[in-house]
Amino acid sequence: MSSSTPIRTGIIGYGLSGRVFHAPFIETNADFSLDLIATGNADRQAQARANHPGATIVDTPEALLERVGELDLVILASPPQAHLAQGLAALEGGAAVVVDKPFVPSVLDAKKLIAASEEAGNALIVFQNRRWDGDFLTIKKLIAEDALGTVHRFESTFERWGRPKPGLWQETTTIEQGAGITFDLGSHLIDQALHLFGPATVEQAELRVVRGGVSEDDSFISLLHTSGVRSHLTMSRAAAQSGPRFRVLGDKSGYSVHGLDNQEAALKEGRWPGSEGYGVTPPADWGMLGIDGSEEGLAAYPTSLGAYPEFYAGVAATVRDGAPSPVDPRDSLEVVRIIQRAQEIAASAQQL
Repeated sequence: MSSSTPIRTGIIGYGLSGRVFHAPFIETNADFSLDLIATGNADRQAQARANHPGATIVDTPEALLERVGELDLVILASPPQAHLAQGLAALEGGAAVVVDKPFVPSVLDAKKLIAASEEAGNALIVFQNRRWDGDFLTIKKLIAEDALGTVHRFESTFERWGRPKPGLWQETTTIEQGAGITFDLGSHLIDQALHLFGPATVEQAELRVVRGGVSEDDSFISLLHTSGVRSHLTMSRAAAQSGPRFRVLGDKSGYSVHGLDNQEAALKEGRWPGSEGYGVTPPADWGMLGIDGSEEGLAAYPTSLGAYPEFYAGVAATVRDGAPSPVDPRDSLEVVRIIQRAQEIAASAQQL
């Protein structure tokens, strides 16, 4: 593909994921053109037409996939139970695929998609955008600079508060179909932990339903990495108060930060990449570096610039030039493997 030819792109789904986390990056990156959007919701169709006047809006995923020969890239911003069939169709039709997390509901499905990608010679890239959160990039920087020393514990918390919303697929879809807080937010937390500290096994898992529904909305997983680090991962939709987003403890120092990376909030407000201040964390929200009670004490440490646009810059390099994927699907297969193991451990504990 010529570097001057935009990557022709279609998006399946224009809910929160398609509208907020994908379309703005395609629209603002000259390497791509946004050609097709599939959504059957009339209000979302109107939003898509207003936000992306150059795109054609179709009613169903099938209508988009029938035109896959016109595309170089298909983005799956659809529920996880649809990813396998839609991904296979797009890959076999000749397009590369970006698939949102949760990747797929099972290790078997992940292996099928990876095999189809390799057979077709078309890239399969999983959207683990929170590798480019500013606070996470800060931790990577501190570890690379040995500012923390040897890390022995990594705590990662992603908690929200809300009543059940029966209309959402997350509230009505089963764990077997890829629902539940562990597949949803846990996919981010597990991916980040593996990205920092390498392979891991599940030592403990607590998954439960707090607010009612068919899948768990409160979860804790403890991982032991082969590197020796322990990761404590907490995720919830039923947390009236939230702990630190990250707390990282090493033998030299520690780092903690509260709150969430602000890129999601900016995107929801319509402040797309390139907007003034995009990805910048104000000093009041910086994390703290140091040792409690030491002479130096704790000091605010600047948060790195949030960089979600780098994901799609990496996608462009992969699709055009065959560069390494910004997120290897085998990494996400391991995330699914850990989630399935956590489900097994939690289920066994409940039977005792």
